Amino acid sequence: MESQQVKRKDLLGLEDLDREEIELILDTARSLREILERPIKKVPTLKGKTVVNMFFEPSTRTQSSFDLAAKRLSADTVSVSTKGSAVQKGESLLDTLLNIDAMKADAFIIRHWASGAPHFLARHTEAAVINAGDGTHEHPTQALLDMLTMQDKFGKIDGLNVLIVGDILHSRVARSNVFGLKKMGARVTLAGPPTLLPEHFESLGVEISYNIDEAVKDKDVIMALRIQKERLEEAYFPSIREYRKFFGITRERLRKAKDKAVIMHPGPVNWGVELDFDLLQERESLILDQVTNGVAIRMAVLYLFVRGEKSHE
Repeated sequence: MESQQVKRKDLLGLEDLDREEIELILDTARSLREILERPIKKVPTLKGKTVVNMFFEPSTRTQSSFDLAAKRLSADTVSVSTKGSAVQKGESLLDTLLNIDAMKADAFIIRHWASGAPHFLARHTEAAVINAGDGTHEHPTQALLDMLTMQDKFGKIDGLNVLIVGDILHSRVARSNVFGLKKMGARVTLAGPPTLLPEHFESLGVEISYNIDEAVKDKDVIMALRIQKERLEEAYFPSIREYRKFFGITRERLRKAKDKAVIMHPGPVNWGVELDFDLLQERESLILDQVTNGVAIRMAVLYLFVRGEKSHE
């Protein structure tokens, strides 16, 4: 594979990336994905490098995907979580980083409940910092894997008509997808209850809709977001039943979309809430493709940001 460089030390979000950088990550992921099909799914690319997973929020898909990606590239991995760590004893996030940084790690992958935590850490280490989800701000690798999945399916992103429906207000996935998809030339519509989709989201250059039956029309991609019960401290809608009635993607509702429209979801899915299970018999789902592409994207990010060949700006 040709040696290519990224312009920056860290991957903190897609808002700051330009189209060329996004395309480089997607192209690199497509090249590296072939490794996942081999009998021996391992290459020595990052041998001798140490990647630290710092997950201060629960995660299954993202953490295991990053861990697997690092191992596929032969990096050594260390995992740090709140439970059982010195954080429970009152150690600050910066103290945790500085102590681990003193062990000379090459990259930190961080998921944290506080928006901006990866940016804060990036200012205090020479190692690469990769944002695995910060509060309600961004989740760049999720959006990158979503875009790779769309590109595989349609052969392009430019010109696609994408609907993202659900809890937009709290969704770092929605924000990263908006930033990335817009830069790649897609048209994006956001839909959800008014309490979870304030009008100011229009400032991101997207359309917003409070009528899901109208919003699904003419869409190529329908991406449902998980209702994040852990973030809903207030009553943003009367009940889960009410949410499904007005904003759930049902089989009947999906028939109003394009014949070749596909279903996506960042997972985990609340079946019967965001998506009705029986609609999978009606329309193609790319949900498992997203999971596979998650490993490829994270391999690409590690390959590009951890090799030590970056030209820092």
